[in-house]
Amino acid sequence: MPIKNFLSPEEKHYLQNALKKEDRAEVRERILIFLLENDGKNYQEIADFLGCSPRTVAYWAVHGNPNDTESLQNETRKGNHHKATPEYIELLLKIVDIEPSTFGYEFGRWTGKRLSENLEKETGIKLSKSQIQRILKKNKYVYIWSKYSLEDKQDPEKRELFKEKIEEYIRLSKERENDLQIWFWDECGFSLRVIRRRLWTKKGKRKTVKGQRRRGRVNMMGGLRYSDKKRVCYVIKKGDSMTFYEQLKKLNEEIKKEWIEKGNKEEDFEKIGPKIVIILDNASFHKKKEIIEKIEKELPNIILEYLPPYSPDYNLIELVWHSAKEYIANREFKNVEELETTIKRLLNENQLEINWSKKFKNKGNLINVT
Repeated sequence: MPIKNFLSPEEKHYLQNALKKEDRAEVRERILIFLLENDGKNYQEIADFLGCSPRTVAYWAVHGNPNDTESLQNETRKGNHHKATPEYIELLLKIVDIEPSTFGYEFGRWTGKRLSENLEKETGIKLSKSQIQRILKKNKYVYIWSKYSLEDKQDPEKRELFKEKIEEYIRLSKERENDLQIWFWDECGFSLRVIRRRLWTKKGKRKTVKGQRRRGRVNMMGGLRYSDKKRVCYVIKKGDSMTFYEQLKKLNEEIKKEWIEKGNKEEDFEKIGPKIVIILDNASFHKKKEIIEKIEKELPNIILEYLPPYSPDYNLIELVWHSAKEYIANREFKNVEELETTIKRLLNENQLEINWSKKFKNKGNLINVT
């Protein structure tokens, strides 16, 4: 057992300061073990004072380092990332501050999963995204996000009625798959200006992205089929009633083509072909009287169903737009052509991974249509 006053003045001063600042109760207890030993207390007296066993006192008196409070923490409580070596953690903290494009990735921001996959390639060590997140949080990194809500503008009664209607459509589409299709329809724009999203950054600091306004935009209009999540998206110059009609006409032709390929006759499509329910928002050009009449006359298979006001969370294609924007977040494009090529590839070539069970916390609770 150490003799009285075995600590140097520097060690004693270090432990006294650490005792004032330390948040971990178990580490404060072990600091006191050193200080009480230094005052000449034996193991039993220290154990009685602290309410622990003499064995605990004896262990930390031998294994603890009075010059390093981190040595006073149980190894099993240092986190679940025991596979992460100091070199791994150093590399992680270095990579998280570097743009993903530097490593040849097309996405514009790091997530826990993406960091895990990248570091596994670099080091051979495989950690879960939650382990990555714990390491980052321990090193004072935070994931910054801004919030907004539409709930105060929504009509709960209208939303509930619409929910019942759409669930009935879904039930019928499952029972009569060849007779009824449900399509979620919307428009979305992608600007050359960098889309800013939350990302990992050192606490107290914020990473910057190029925020200058750049002229150039890709406007998309299209639909998502509920049954198989097929996407049909078109580049448009602007959103107006005639453009809306022309894109619905293209969609109608796509579905007719599928129907004919199954052995049906083209001339029978309007009579016995599938009814196409289009779920869309209340944009003025969606409701223009002349266009609605034109659709009813020339595209009789199409049925328009309008969402309740301020209810984008009931439109499943919102997940597609959201996932596409998340994919290109914080990424700069050289020109409109490069942006358009990327968007087309993501939306129409099934190269976009979508979490269909995701809920829009900032847009209400997404109806469970998956």
